[in-house]
Amino acid sequence: MKILLTHGYFLNEDPREQAIMKPYPPLGLLYISAYLEENGLDNDVFDTTFSSFEQLAAYLDGHQPDLIGIYTNLMTKLNVLKIVGYIRNNPALKHCKIVLGGPEVRHHAHNFLAAGADIIAFGEGEQTMLEIAQAFGQNPDAAPDQIPGIAWLDADGDPVFNPERGLMKELDELPMPNRKKIDLQRYFDAWRGRHGYAMVSVSTMRGCPYACKWCSRAVYGKSYRRRSPARVVEELEYLRAHYDFDNIWFVDDVFTINHRWMREFAGVMAEKDWVIPYEVITRADRMNEEIVGLLKQTGCFRVWIGAESGSQSVLDAMKRMVRIEKVTEMVRLAKQHGMETGNFIMLGYPGEKEADIRQTLHFLKSAEPDHFTLTVAYPIKGTEMYEETETEFLTNHPWEISTDRDIDFKRPYSRRYYQHAMNWIQREMAARRLSGMHALKARVRAWSSRLGMLRERAFAPLFNRSKA
Repeated sequence: MKILLTHGYFLNEDPREQAIMKPYPPLGLLYISAYLEENGLDNDVFDTTFSSFEQLAAYLDGHQPDLIGIYTNLMTKLNVLKIVGYIRNNPALKHCKIVLGGPEVRHHAHNFLAAGADIIAFGEGEQTMLEIAQAFGQNPDAAPDQIPGIAWLDADGDPVFNPERGLMKELDELPMPNRKKIDLQRYFDAWRGRHGYAMVSVSTMRGCPYACKWCSRAVYGKSYRRRSPARVVEELEYLRAHYDFDNIWFVDDVFTINHRWMREFAGVMAEKDWVIPYEVITRADRMNEEIVGLLKQTGCFRVWIGAESGSQSVLDAMKRMVRIEKVTEMVRLAKQHGMETGNFIMLGYPGEKEADIRQTLHFLKSAEPDHFTLTVAYPIKGTEMYEETETEFLTNHPWEISTDRDIDFKRPYSRRYYQHAMNWIQREMAARRLSGMHALKARVRAWSSRLGMLRERAFAPLFNRSKA
């Protein structure tokens, strides 16, 4: 049986991603690849990151896989539908079974099946993909009714949802991602060409036990499971021995969530006499003087601390379960220890007023993170935020040509208002970091954005009519 794993992230087709130029390998697919290989099933990985749809299509025509697994997230959904359509409309590939997995498929399973997928795999993919491959290897026409964690179409074309699959308990049993299946050097070259250093991604944990209303938990639920520090350092040793990179990006949702794990990790690193530069995301309430010290001791050079808003009322509405004063304190503490800091900021959350946006700007000026990102909130299906705003959606785009990013809902102001607000914050912060004429120009641009906010606010009553 020919097994192919792929995804739909075509970097060269996305101007925004090209501007950022921080591509990461598809770790989830590489874990599945390694797991299949460990269980005796050969497979190929077509990494689309530096490829094109046409090149993937040519590969499919030439190799004609029997089983293809496609990772699907919100960003790649439309490309995945294009890939599925190509396979379904190609007579040479009519025998190919299509399996879709990833965070986007759980709450849109009916639609993906109607679009041509044979199986939708929920949750973690390693064991599920193995059982699918084994079953189809024995009988391609057999009904996969005994495989937990999937949805499929029966002989009458009706969707069938099998029982959920339990999550893996011991992540140490997983093999390391099958990075040899792709060309990591292309990632390193892209990073060095734009940023001057090469980054490689590593996962130490799966899941997040917190309940932020806007965050999707479609794959791992509210679980928290982690590989042992020894296994993580073993992977770091392997990477150092086989690849030429500069920094590690730990992709975990909350790297410092377990303080005992952090102490053990620091201990293993000390035994190796290692200090390896790395970057993480975490929460302010899972940081303190000791943990910040351990981050610095083990090589952390940049820590992203979730903020989302500078308004406590907005944070409470999000179920963030953190005080903004704590976020400010930990940003300052990390900087005192010589680490760069970053914050994620979300504008336009349900119920947010202009006063809340002002508080967010005040937070940034007070904490002074080295980096921050800004985005306008949008509801992802399956989240509490989606459920709370669904009756106030102002858009009604066809599912097959849109994503959740395109959804707008009734808010105090228009989308354009929030774009002006993001520009206002960016320019106000830039003015603080610049001097002379550069600072003056930034200030003038900030006032221009502020006037844009005032102009859009005046038209708020017109905006709040349904556009469906």
